[in-house]
Amino acid sequence: MGKPLVSIIMGVYNGEDTIEKCVNSIFSQTYDNWEFIICDDCSTDDTYYILKKIQRRDNRILLLHNKKNKRLAATLNYCLQYAKGKYIARMDADDESMPERLEKQVGFLEAHPEYAVVGTARYITAEGKIMGIRRGYVVPDRSTLLKDVPYGHPTIMMREEVYRALGGYRESKDTMRSEDLDLWFRFYAYKYQGYNIQEPLYKYTESICDYKKRTLIAGIYTAKIFLRGYKMLDFPFYQYIFAIKPIISAILPSVFMYRYHVRKLDSVDTTHNEEV
Repeated sequence: MGKPLVSIIMGVYNGEDTIEKCVNSIFSQTYDNWEFIICDDCSTDDTYYILKKIQRRDNRILLLHNKKNKRLAATLNYCLQYAKGKYIARMDADDESMPERLEKQVGFLEAHPEYAVVGTARYITAEGKIMGIRRGYVVPDRSTLLKDVPYGHPTIMMREEVYRALGGYRESKDTMRSEDLDLWFRFYAYKYQGYNIQEPLYKYTESICDYKKRTLIAGIYTAKIFLRGYKMLDFPFYQYIFAIKPIISAILPSVFMYRYHVRKLDSVDTTHNEEV
């Protein structure tokens, strides 16, 4: 039997500064049986034209385009319509995948049919420097959702039939910045299990600007997702207090939240603190 096909899905909006490096990290994969489904979400910069040029280099890239900005959930669902792979991987346009990412995730899912999804640890980068490593729980369970998101969304690879069973992403105003959180509540409601590879196989860009996007209204919407999810999973009512975390995060100064999360990162050996 040949290698299973991996469909990588990605939405991008105004990513002209990072998109080429992002796509090149997929070109550099040690695993070569993939298709990269990229949807430009009506960018106002040169993202789409850069992608058109890149597409000519490799017919494994399928380029889609939204005529109006639809945001991430709808854009990823559009990509899913075209996915043909046994496994579906995520990617963000300002990030990079390490060369062995796809190979190791496919190998894991092939060897462990009991798991529906596999994520990875990720290097957190800012201004071209690796700040540290963020690792999730090795085997998150439903209770992880009381404290954290169980998987780094852009690092995941999921079985195609699981994505289909979950119905993809819920397109709603209240999931605008938390479409992955909503997905994970439904994931555990369906009794699926996942795993996090502890080796960092992904480079995730994070800056103080990301924390400035955590507005109060976005925090309220996210809190509603938590409350709905807690009810879905039959969590005890006293645990609903954890739903206020995104509201508190939105109220606190962005600099404080950024520094707090940087301090929580695992350290990286200085030999790995290279420019990215």
